[in-house]
Amino acid sequence: MRYRAFLIPALGVLAVLIGLVVSFSLNDSFVYYMTPGEAVEARAEFDDGRRFRLSGLVVPGSVEELDAGVRFVAADPDGPEQVTVLHTRSAPQLFQENIEVVIEGAWVGSEFHSDFMLIKHDEEYRVPDEGNYQEDGSEAQP
Repeated sequence: MRYRAFLIPALGVLAVLIGLVVSFSLNDSFVYYMTPGEAVEARAEFDDGRRFRLSGLVVPGSVEELDAGVRFVAADPDGPEQVTVLHTRSAPQLFQENIEVVIEGAWVGSEFHSDFMLIKHDEEYRVPDEGNYQEDGSEAQP
């Protein structure tokens, strides 16, 4: 009976300690997700090098291909804020103007430097026009 008086509180303390360790270790791996408007507003809170995710619309006419990546402007779909982005890796094949992207990186001065990019798209599948494909499924030549 005496061992229960010691065992139950000891297990409780152990559970709390394990919870704290897990919580602190997970907290370091969280990456914040913001729109360009939120990112510009919270710029002072994010030191250069602090990583977060930014979601924005690629502004038409802003894409500049570079030797080591691409530079473009990401805009807030619902607002006027814009952020200049330098993506230091090759862009995904679906990357184009006027498409929503999610990029991960950090502020470097007034520019957002990214090394990870996802293309956002809707979940609707559209069947290709039947006139553009031959019977074997290959695309018809114009």
